[in-house]
Amino acid sequence: MPRKLKRKNWAERLFVRFIKMSRIGKMPIEIPQGASVDITENTVVVKGPKGSLSFEFSHDVAVKKDDKFVYVEMVGKNKKSSALWGTTRATIANMIKGVTEKFEKKLELVGVGYRAKSVSPREISLTVGFSHPVEFKSPEGVELGVEDNTHITVSGSDKNLVGLTASKIRGIRKPEPYKGKGIRYQGEVVRKKAGKAGKIGTPGGAA
Repeated sequence: MPRKLKRKNWAERLFVRFIKMSRIGKMPIEIPQGASVDITENTVVVKGPKGSLSFEFSHDVAVKKDDKFVYVEMVGKNKKSSALWGTTRATIANMIKGVTEKFEKKLELVGVGYRAKSVSPREISLTVGFSHPVEFKSPEGVELGVEDNTHITVSGSDKNLVGLTASKIRGIRKPEPYKGKGIRYQGEVVRKKAGKAGKIGTPGGAA
């Protein structure tokens, strides 16, 4: 019986996701002023003031455009087409936003003596508790900015690449669970664990 319920819940979640992605897929994507979209066979090229991005989409969906909007349509009525419909639309929408506005991911350093230093637009030096500073260079198309020596801004036109770069920087010194020291996303809540001293006796350490 529990297995049947589990399968039912899985099916319900899958159905809800399908409805959500279908709604997303139906929405036209506006082409803002200053951006251009070119479609050749199964490739979309988006250009704007912040850069240029390209994306190869599946033959299970069709991408069309007019002077103001981009449209994504299903090709056939199979599961693959329905699954790719919303994701393709979301990818192209993110590309257009990225080349016109750029995406940002912010990080902060927490810990005594922890600091970041800008070396170049794509390179930073991190002092985060190791015996030597850690040098980090971002991939092409992603810029790194440092504010107040403890705040890092990762920016670029490719949303996925910006997120991946921020994740790699965070991974250099992940927030530790006792004092919260490390590199974290701005606004990230780190769940702290109680140390041994906090588990024994009364407040103040008295037994």
